[in-house]
Amino acid sequence: MFRTEMRSCLCAEVNAELEGKDVSLCGWVNKKRDHGNLIFIDLRDRSGLVQLFPKDEASAEIMKTLRSEDVIQVKGIVKRRPENMINRDMLSGETEVECYYAEVLSRSAVTPFVIEEDVKASEELRLKYRYLDLRRKYMSSALIMRSKVIKSIRDYLTDKGFIDIETPVMSKSTPEGARDYLVPSRIHAGKFYSLVQSPQIYKQILMVAGFDRYFQIARCFRDEDQRADRQPEFTQLDLEMSFVTSNDVLEVMEKMFAHVFKEILNIDLAIPFRRMTYDESMEKYGSDKPDLRYSLEINDITDIAKKTEFSVFREQEFTGALVSEDDFTRKEIDELTEFVKSVGALGLGYMKFSPEAVSGPLSKYLPKETAQTAKGTLFAMSGKKKRTLEYLGMLRRKIATMKKYDAKDEFNFVWVVEFPLFEFDEKENRYVACHHMFTMPKKEHLATMSADPLSARGDLYDLVCNGIELASGSIRIHDPKIQKEIMKIVGMTEEELQSRFGFLLDAFKYGAPPHGGIAPGIDRLVSLMLKRDNIRDVIAFPKTLNGIGLMEDSPDYVTKRQLDELHLKVEKENEN
Repeated sequence: MFRTEMRSCLCAEVNAELEGKDVSLCGWVNKKRDHGNLIFIDLRDRSGLVQLFPKDEASAEIMKTLRSEDVIQVKGIVKRRPENMINRDMLSGETEVECYYAEVLSRSAVTPFVIEEDVKASEELRLKYRYLDLRRKYMSSALIMRSKVIKSIRDYLTDKGFIDIETPVMSKSTPEGARDYLVPSRIHAGKFYSLVQSPQIYKQILMVAGFDRYFQIARCFRDEDQRADRQPEFTQLDLEMSFVTSNDVLEVMEKMFAHVFKEILNIDLAIPFRRMTYDESMEKYGSDKPDLRYSLEINDITDIAKKTEFSVFREQEFTGALVSEDDFTRKEIDELTEFVKSVGALGLGYMKFSPEAVSGPLSKYLPKETAQTAKGTLFAMSGKKKRTLEYLGMLRRKIATMKKYDAKDEFNFVWVVEFPLFEFDEKENRYVACHHMFTMPKKEHLATMSADPLSARGDLYDLVCNGIELASGSIRIHDPKIQKEIMKIVGMTEEELQSRFGFLLDAFKYGAPPHGGIAPGIDRLVSLMLKRDNIRDVIAFPKTLNGIGLMEDSPDYVTKRQLDELHLKVEKENEN
């Protein structure tokens, strides 16, 4: 109980065991029901609600003046409700409090929106008045769940010998895939710190330092375009281990997730999780984060398509198809066609079939047996193989949402492993690391990766659940020669790698152990467990998609004096 001098317990802790006892409660007025000769108040705190009514005229007079969101303190006797008046939806629903004392601690102005679970206000308005939105049970329960998840993770890892170590938030700017947030130095004119995108380099150096098993609930910062599962600042569980293989890291994670889901949701996860190579994931599902709650696999029909009279099929490198056993209306097919065009695909062909008939544009070209099922609808796309697989993956997710294949109430985990080390960035005309440049190549690709970077695979692993990437990790490079080779493949000169990563390469000279790690996203994990579509729902004070903090109005301009202290000058763009 949260016993203080002002309150003896929380609202939802009032129950039948306290019948006849005095309680002192504090909270917000959730609702007032004035029946003239009798007033009822629903008092709210973070635990829930309790019903109040006045014992005497003095308490009644105060209660008559109350409005929603006024903050009050009451003292009274716990009474058991009549059987026909019990509220089964409230934890305190068997009881109510007959108040002999009431005091207004703080009056509330009229709120800009009604604070209710089925809120009608826009997200922009709720973010501007976030402190009001967080009073809703829908929001407060998410943050309480988040706290429990983090505690469960800490307890598990501490019990397994991991050491919780904080690493710097302000560091050196190093290329890690996204733009850095830069912090100018007042003391060192012209120089900048960078807000870390992740503690990647620090945790590797901690392994060199001999700490063996490290973890941290880390704040990370990336200046990248936002979407529903991204924020400019986010939280991840950062973890690293020495003298391990990828199997060791995966086993620790599987057991930790099983522990958290059992303790928080009382769900028994089946471990070990399924494993799938990156190539298999892309060819079957068109994505490196496949949702396995439904099948709907991609079928390679290139050989069949090239033998048809349809020139679009014959002339393309690859043709793939998705086959659903459901029928689709003309409206649904038009919606899917517009969708694939919106993401960049040239178009979408389809064929509907049953034991009695075959119809649709592709029925003139493809044999019915292509579908390999008795009835349903086949959708096909052609083009360059990699891009077409990606389009089919997007179409697969769109169909799943349309037909509610993804509505299954389950958590389907899978490890996606053996990612490519590199991909070619056509805009920059150079190779870039698929994940990051600190990943150990697979042993069989060490000798050939410089000559053929695109065929090299890394000892990489991503944890995916229901189509959401929850964690990414790898076995790290601990040999400075291999690390330098990787950096040169992505276009760094000897001068650049020494300037940016010389301290890491120096550390590797003094006996670096083989090591690996992983970093599950806390925001995504909690939103998955709560089945929330947007991670903003599980973050106390998130930014908008444009990176704006609506409540505090950030980012904002600063004074000329502040800029002068930082040796900066801001050039405003011409309004014309």
